[in-house]
Amino acid sequence: MEAVQKSPVAETSVPGTVTLGVAVESPEQMQDLGRRIAGVLAPGDLVMLTGELGAGKTTLTRGLGEGLGVRGAVTSPTFVIARVHPSLVGGPALVHVDAYRLGGGLDEMEDLDLDVSLPDSVVVVEWGDGKVEELSEDRLRVVIDRAVGDTDDERRTVTLVGIGPRWAGLRAELAPET
Repeated sequence: MEAVQKSPVAETSVPGTVTLGVAVESPEQMQDLGRRIAGVLAPGDLVMLTGELGAGKTTLTRGLGEGLGVRGAVTSPTFVIARVHPSLVGGPALVHVDAYRLGGGLDEMEDLDLDVSLPDSVVVVEWGDGKVEELSEDRLRVVIDRAVGDTDDERRTVTLVGIGPRWAGLRAELAPET
């Protein structure tokens, strides 16, 4: 068995944070987790995704898009940096950003106008650590850990870190169904 790559979850000690761990066994379960998270998202929510290449960030976002009822296939925006998926059901649009190639902080991302999009949309930023925290005091940080090395192990450990009062009910809202 390969070791699970652990990403730092430094913000767990910040006052007002709520942390929930979820075991995911397959890409289908990752997408299902995205749909469950979408059920608690609202316009103005910032979701930051952290994890190694291939961890499942885009798969989770695909589930978010399904749960939010947005238009268009949710695929990695690596080369376009950001995609907007309008709602088909009268809900918030999904703004999906891949900040992998962006080196600086929020200043480098100003051309994306995320601060303008945020109040009316759900903004999901892959590789956003150290780049977009200034957008909102309340944010959901999703850390996806996976087995590393030469393995086809699909298991993931997903840590949801709700930062700020908006996420106070995170544990009850997203606890796995039994």
